[in-house]
Amino acid sequence: MPMYRALKLCPDAVILRPRMKLYAEISRQIRTMMLELTPAVEPISLDEAFLDLTGTERLHKKPPAVLLAELTSRLKNELGLTGSVGLSHNKFLAKVASDLDKPSGFSIIGKFETEKFLSTKPVNILWGVGAGTKEKLAAMGIKNLNDLKRWDESDFVRKFGSSGKRLKALASGKDNRRVLPERSIKSISNETTFGNDVGQSSILVGHLWRMCEKVSDRAKSREIAGKVGVLKLKTSKHRLITRRLTFKEPTNIADRLFSALEPLLKNEIKEVRFRLLGVTLMDLCDQKYADLTGDLLDPYSRNRERAELASDQIRKKFGVNAIIKGRSLR
Repeated sequence: MPMYRALKLCPDAVILRPRMKLYAEISRQIRTMMLELTPAVEPISLDEAFLDLTGTERLHKKPPAVLLAELTSRLKNELGLTGSVGLSHNKFLAKVASDLDKPSGFSIIGKFETEKFLSTKPVNILWGVGAGTKEKLAAMGIKNLNDLKRWDESDFVRKFGSSGKRLKALASGKDNRRVLPERSIKSISNETTFGNDVGQSSILVGHLWRMCEKVSDRAKSREIAGKVGVLKLKTSKHRLITRRLTFKEPTNIADRLFSALEPLLKNEIKEVRFRLLGVTLMDLCDQKYADLTGDLLDPYSRNRERAELASDQIRKKFGVNAIIKGRSLR
């Protein structure tokens, strides 16, 4: 929920401002320690990252488990922090292992024990299985990963779309995603300055959709998604307005970005005219983490997502003007 809405609902709320500069500095120090072990470090938040330790035993003369144990010791001794470590043969299982014994655990899931380990685990151990998806699976008689594995993949994909195939793979402990070192790109933006100041809602909404489409296209082409959406406006009197919100999960779907930013735009329009409008997607991550559960409050969001992805394929084959959404013509 955006802060302005929260304050409207609870004007007496006590707001504790985060010490982001301090958090970022500590995160940088932790990242430096990780990079001493391997250049293949993929941050997924201020305090969490994937490391690919392939080949490091030959370099450091120590197995990965020892390197990670030494890392947690340094965190404790030098920064006064505890850390939870998960070591396995892919990203999904490493994440699962790291969650087994928090806040200062160290768990290993080996290749040969993967199937046995996962067999009785509940379905919500899988990325993207929240309360809504868990309820749907339970209605199908699926409560643990063994139940899920018994389903035919084609039937599962029919019920859950592309995420069904991903869930089936994860249930078997399969995850082919590589560890991607930190990307230099921090955000994806698109903005336009109008020839004449614009105050008409329908025209501004049309421009907003086009901005969201362009940002979405760029994100998809880079196979990344964002956790934060930003709306930028400049009034005819040169007053700059920025509004931002954090998604429940990362996205690179234009429809979701537009649906989130449109209310923020309409809240600012009133009697004001604008000369600039922009859209930014920030706090970027691998698109594999994106749009896993969808909008549980909007039952048609998945249908619109499928339509958008199908439109993307048509444009790739026949050109960008092969299929155009009506709101683009406003």
